[in-house]
Amino acid sequence: MKETPNISDAEWEVMKICWAKLVPCTANEIVKALEQSNDWKPNTIKTLIGRLVKKGALDFQEEGRVYIYYPLVTEEECIKAESKTFLTRVFGGALKPMLVTFLQEEKLSPDDIEELKQLLEERKE
Repeated sequence: MKETPNISDAEWEVMKICWAKLVPCTANEIVKALEQSNDWKPNTIKTLIGRLVKKGALDFQEEGRVYIYYPLVTEEECIKAESKTFLTRVFGGALKPMLVTFLQEEKLSPDDIEELKQLLEERKE
């Protein structure tokens, strides 16, 4: 099993664009999408793309003078890896204190509470 690369916050923004597309995308498409939501320059975005290629999160195919980028890791894989890293870094790997903290701090709807109860019951079995 390959190790999921460690992705920075800025790199997450690039990956979200790539994950959202159903087909591989060009650097220009990524730049255009991120210029609308961030005030990053095209060279900054291209640097982030290059870092993601080096980390093994993205790969590309060269079609003439255009590079077509596609993700090598899924969003789900990265979320799982990031969750484990966060749990270890902030809560020493202990799940219960993290859950207690979030439950005390976040406002939950009755539907949220029912869903959590159902998940806990499923885990109990």
